Amino acid sequence: MPISPESFDSLRTIIGFGLLSAIVSFFWAPVLIKILYKLKLTRRAEFDDTLTLGERKTKAGTPIMGGLLVIVTVALITYLCNWQRTFTWVPIGVMLLSAALGGMDDVLHVYGHTRRSRKLSQVLRLIRVHKSVRHRVWLVITFPWSIFKRASVWLSRHPGKGVHVHEKLLLQFTAGALTAWWVYYKLGEHWRDIYIPFDGYVDIGWWLVPLIIIFVMFTANAVNVADGMDGLAGGSLIITFAALTILSWLGGYEEIAALNATVVGALLTYTYFNIKPARFQMGDVGTLGLGALLAINAIVINKMLLLPLIGFIFYVELLSVIIQILGRYTLGKRIFKMAPIHHHFELRGWSEEKTVMRFWVMHAMVVLLGLWVALF
Repeated sequence: MPISPESFDSLRTIIGFGLLSAIVSFFWAPVLIKILYKLKLTRRAEFDDTLTLGERKTKAGTPIMGGLLVIVTVALITYLCNWQRTFTWVPIGVMLLSAALGGMDDVLHVYGHTRRSRKLSQVLRLIRVHKSVRHRVWLVITFPWSIFKRASVWLSRHPGKGVHVHEKLLLQFTAGALTAWWVYYKLGEHWRDIYIPFDGYVDIGWWLVPLIIIFVMFTANAVNVADGMDGLAGGSLIITFAALTILSWLGGYEEIAALNATVVGALLTYTYFNIKPARFQMGDVGTLGLGALLAINAIVINKMLLLPLIGFIFYVELLSVIIQILGRYTLGKRIFKMAPIHHHFELRGWSEEKTVMRFWVMHAMVVLLGLWVALF
């Protein structure tokens, strides 16, 4: 069946957003690279132990925070050309909030000082011996928070400097809660029915709120973990956001489709400069921001449960870290040679280029499966 003139015009507009984004980001990418070098926001061995692996030593000194290229371009173009209060302002707001968290972490890793975290044994000792009764009472009241802080250290890749894991999780919870509030209260009752592949729509009531929060937090961290090789996160995100563009357009969400296409365009430029040897790397400012945006854009078109397929390689990367941690603390041994899993294959002798390209192909295949499932 031929495409209607209205649908054709819509598709042309959406593709235009992608082209505009690619062109704009390509023009100011050299400026960003110079700024990052001037501010000395570069990758350093003292907070990145992966730089000890083989050829990865050459990555020391590469600018981080290259994700600003995508974040700033997407936010600017969306605000000027696609600002729609119903659909785009909250996704952009959540993206910027998450990106700000990531940017703070990137900067503190370079310019910050080591931040100590008390062990639980130290807290218990202070509860017993501290001179101030008021302080002892406060330590007792906040002891559950102390437990949470220490437990979150297990998830830290670079403890000491930067934003601590428990602080990240708290701010990511805020971003997820904002998304859940928007979907549940602002978009209308239709969005409270969750799409189950092959089974239709089901109203899960209040369970939608924690489910959205979990998906936003999990996806943001999943993209963050996958940013470990030149081109890996950028290329995989292009595939994922391209799939979301198609699904958004097919579902009639033109504003979200244009937003996804804008991300694809900026990511094309980013990946051009990120291909080995990278001129810059994404950093937490990009991974956390785009991870959150990925989740919220899938949620708003009611394809949340397809995120494990559409974001396949990112979920695999984060699950490999979780499995590694569980293996270490329950079995006393490593399951993988190193986590995330791309480092496992690197230590098995795969070159960086081979690992990245094979991950791209595997990711694309599963994303195609996700597109196929979404059409039922």
